[in-house]
Amino acid sequence: MTERITPGEARRIALGAQGFGRKRPETVRRHHLTKNTGRLGVYQIDSVNVVSRAHYLPAFSRLGAYDRSMLDQMAWARNSRRRLFEYWGHAASLIPLEYFPLMRWRMARADRGEEGYRALRRIATEERHEAMAILERIRNEGPLPASAFESGNTGWWEWSQSKHYLEWLFYAGHVTTATRLENFERVYDLTERVIPAEYYDAPVPSEAEAHRALIEISARALGIATPGELRDYFRLGPAESKAAIAELVEAGTLIPGSVKNWPEAYLHRDATCPARPRTRALLAPFDPLVWERDRAERIFGFRYRIEIYVPEDKRQYGYYVLPFLLNGHLVARVDVKADRAGSRLLVRSRHFEPKAPAETVEELDAELADLAEWLGLDEVVMEC
Repeated sequence: MTERITPGEARRIALGAQGFGRKRPETVRRHHLTKNTGRLGVYQIDSVNVVSRAHYLPAFSRLGAYDRSMLDQMAWARNSRRRLFEYWGHAASLIPLEYFPLMRWRMARADRGEEGYRALRRIATEERHEAMAILERIRNEGPLPASAFESGNTGWWEWSQSKHYLEWLFYAGHVTTATRLENFERVYDLTERVIPAEYYDAPVPSEAEAHRALIEISARALGIATPGELRDYFRLGPAESKAAIAELVEAGTLIPGSVKNWPEAYLHRDATCPARPRTRALLAPFDPLVWERDRAERIFGFRYRIEIYVPEDKRQYGYYVLPFLLNGHLVARVDVKADRAGSRLLVRSRHFEPKAPAETVEELDAELADLAEWLGLDEVVMEC
């Protein structure tokens, strides 16, 4: 049976599933972060640090100001406080440790040369010996950063090639990120020395079981979604995802939904449709609410593209543009930069949607002030 859902209900379902509309805690504690990571299932990692590293921003958008060292501990602590691991989820990602067994199929495929870009596939077969030499060095010497394998240090190969070997070892699950250096460089170690035994030694589900579990996690995080959006959350293949969706529908976990002007969609059985959400948040370009640009446009009527790689004179809105969510609608966007040396948050441009409510300017200014304070910056400077 198909459930009929209005576009407004679909928008509120999506917001509720993503953790918006709830009152922000007065003090963000570790359990708030744990709950948020469990709800989203994945924090995308990106090297751009114009405002803050991308993986820090989704929690700020939903919870407000928090101590980023708590998330660092969850991601890279060498003790029981570690709750996340790095792997290819939705691109490079931080993922809850409980999902480690669900990624073993992808690691096995990469190990066989069936996943990854062409150079990685070649390493799995033709250059496996060279990659395993790097693995042995890590095994014998302990955790090492990528820079330890530059040609000047080893005399074996050029840095670019050693990086390919490390990336294959990482993709195939032989090594993982033990920690990150101050410059955010990965430090690699054997996966079995980083991932706690309860997860590393856990039973490995079949590929079909893993796909079903990952599609359900995606559906829970999205609330309502098309098959392509469910698949994209963890970058799964079309055929496996189609089978997983069909099985989850048969089990009653996913409910077919009909939304005007949407393609086919599925509702997670636990999804709720909150009343008009009271929200105020700046979103990272890699926030799961907006990372699928067609979905953002369909739900919010908000066309959004990242313009980092667009020549400056051809950019429409700016270099690092954050959408602004207010009371359940995307109503503005701002191009911002953290001037850490000058302790200023620079607002280089801001643009408002045609139907932005009158209070948008005031609310955006307040959120920018909160962002600056969280980043440890003294002031917000309008350059526009």
